Amino acid sequence: MENSRYPKFTFTWIGGLVLLIGFFAGTMFISSLNVFWMFVFKTSLQYKEWFLMLTNAAGFVTAIAFFDLFIVWPSTKKKLNFNFSPTNFYTYLLIFPMMLGMMFIGEFVTSQIPVTGPFFGKYYEFFSQLMDQLTDDPAAMLLMTVIMAPVFEEIIFRGIIQKGLLNKGVKPWKAIMYSSLIFGLVHGNPWQFAGAVLLGGVLGLVYFKTKSLLLPMLLHGFNNLCSCILMIYTDSESFSQALHVSEWVVLAAGIVLFSVFCYLFVKKYKVHYAEI
Repeated sequence: MENSRYPKFTFTWIGGLVLLIGFFAGTMFISSLNVFWMFVFKTSLQYKEWFLMLTNAAGFVTAIAFFDLFIVWPSTKKKLNFNFSPTNFYTYLLIFPMMLGMMFIGEFVTSQIPVTGPFFGKYYEFFSQLMDQLTDDPAAMLLMTVIMAPVFEEIIFRGIIQKGLLNKGVKPWKAIMYSSLIFGLVHGNPWQFAGAVLLGGVLGLVYFKTKSLLLPMLLHGFNNLCSCILMIYTDSESFSQALHVSEWVVLAAGIVLFSVFCYLFVKKYKVHYAEI
């Protein structure tokens, strides 16, 4: 591994702070651009459909660049680099049903979180309004959630945080758990938190076993694509309502799918890739 093209960096609270500062710097730059545009052209860019995409992209790109510049290069003298190699077709036949099973489980868990009451009611109403704004332009929503989010988020949460923890000597299950919890927390609401933590566990497991960011990116995009389709064509983001079955049926199907294919992937699938 000494001659590996992939830098062996570690992730600490300092790295997390650098990511936050980088994200803030990127979003502030776009906000400043909007202020300048308002001053010169007397109109605000924030009402454009693409402005949210641009803001998110700038934040993520700057966060990754800051981590590369201030954490990776000083300690390794190498540029941040990731493995995006594809794997054999049999792997895809295992990980996608496993992911779908966890999506079913995540939906059930999320449905148990209250959406009414003095706290959850107002919070959920605000969250629902944000989701409604996102669906105003389906093309922009698909581009941002199915392509941009999986690429940027997997680089940060699996490629930087999880991998950096593993390089630091953290046990694999703990590294996967920590990165999944952080992944859930940054979503900023309890309904996405639960699902993000569960799904992040699957994404982390797949990345740990295959060492390729391509696979968790594809799985992440698959999850977000399903969510977008449900949001566009149904009243709620729910498999049970779309399929006209009980949420308990969805849970049972999820447990079966996840258990069977996770077992096959972890116990029977013998290939374990290594970065070189």
